[in-house]
Amino acid sequence: MSHPEAPPRPAAKLTLPTLTAMVVGSMVGAGVFSLPSRFAQETGVAGALIAWSVAGTGMLMLAFVFQALAVRRPDLDAGVYAYAKAGFGEYLGFFSAFGYWASACVGNVTYWVLIMSTVGAVAPVLGDGDTVTAVVVSSVGLWGFFLLIRRGVKEAAAINRIVTVAKIVPILFFVVLALFYFEPSVFADNFSGTDEAGTLFGQVRGTMLATVFVFLGVEGASVYSRHAKRREDVGRATVLGFLSVFAVFASVTIVSYGLLPMAEIAGLRQPSMAEVLESAVGTWGKVFISVGLIVSVLGAYLAWTLMAAEVLFVAAKDKDMPRFLGQSTAADVPENALLLTTCLSQIMLVVTLFSDDAFTFALDLTSALSLIPFLLAAGFAVKVAGRPERWGAVGRSTRRELVIAVVATLYTAFLLYAAGPKFVLVSFILYAPATFLFVKSRREQGRRLFSPGEAVICAVTVIGAAVGIAALSVGWIEL
Repeated sequence: MSHPEAPPRPAAKLTLPTLTAMVVGSMVGAGVFSLPSRFAQETGVAGALIAWSVAGTGMLMLAFVFQALAVRRPDLDAGVYAYAKAGFGEYLGFFSAFGYWASACVGNVTYWVLIMSTVGAVAPVLGDGDTVTAVVVSSVGLWGFFLLIRRGVKEAAAINRIVTVAKIVPILFFVVLALFYFEPSVFADNFSGTDEAGTLFGQVRGTMLATVFVFLGVEGASVYSRHAKRREDVGRATVLGFLSVFAVFASVTIVSYGLLPMAEIAGLRQPSMAEVLESAVGTWGKVFISVGLIVSVLGAYLAWTLMAAEVLFVAAKDKDMPRFLGQSTAADVPENALLLTTCLSQIMLVVTLFSDDAFTFALDLTSALSLIPFLLAAGFAVKVAGRPERWGAVGRSTRRELVIAVVATLYTAFLLYAAGPKFVLVSFILYAPATFLFVKSRREQGRRLFSPGEAVICAVTVIGAAVGIAALSVGWIEL
């Protein structure tokens, strides 16, 4: 229950190291431990190098976009959502907030699935994280974290900083050991991929959603900007966090190709990083990575739950979500937003029971849901860089900022293409009913429900959801 009658405390003020830990903590989660198998299923060394070059460049441009917008528009809180609203209107801003929030909730499901799959190696009743028992155990953890975060934002952020350090160690340890056991002949055999993998472009495209997932969280400091002690630290934390994590992710992927044949890596159960290390050093390596994974995933879950609730809270404060989501406790916790976040994660946990590959489905859907918010934020950066005076920017923009914003926009548009129609349609199925929250907010304010342009967007969304439901029912797309 919220306590609106209690006098609110000042928002917790976070320093550069803590903000950077928020970025690293939210990026280093489940994804990195699944990289060897995910990449080997799609491509060999050559394709992986190209994929990381494209993803690294594109996401670095996106990181620069968030850095520039934090400086040019310091008045906007909860980055991704606020930028979409400022640039493209309230309804698309609402969709950006909801899409980002939903992607975080679905992403949280991947964390629990991967934990259960990891423990499932020694407790078969948990399977690959998609059994009834696994869902029940995950649900207990889900609500346990709800109670932890409810105690206070500052305390949760401090825990995340400690966990971030703890989880980086086993990942770096994996890279060092993999280099020690590296076999050049195996690496050479894996260089070009397999004949069945298709064209090099097709191989690279197949890895794009995996790279999006592991880079989700690059906007973490931006989302939490209202708690920053100094506004300029938001942009610095974004770039510092990205560069650190990018080097780790690319290294984990590439060194794995030097330990096992590509076909074997592709067939490993998740977390594939643990299985790869086991092939080199034995069982202790698998156990070591598995323990590191559980610490890593729980830390990422904490960071993502915080960010998801924050987006709903700020959107409600801006009257783009129903007012009940804008209530917070005396400890500065947006409790109702946190509760709704936990509830959607619980629903998606149950949905995994009906998926053929619960982890991969949740991972790809998380990536797809985040693309529209990222695209709108990059598009707003193009507007700000092109006409700063028109969009209320602080200072003068440079041509460099405009080029970066255009590249980031093109990259996110390419990612939507790479995602394919399946996940775009499934995204519409989630977006369409979310409009009821927008309508409720408008009614609370006594405003007109939709402008003509918003009505068109709503119609497109509903049609997309209808096509998605039809495709699911007749088997054109599968979960």
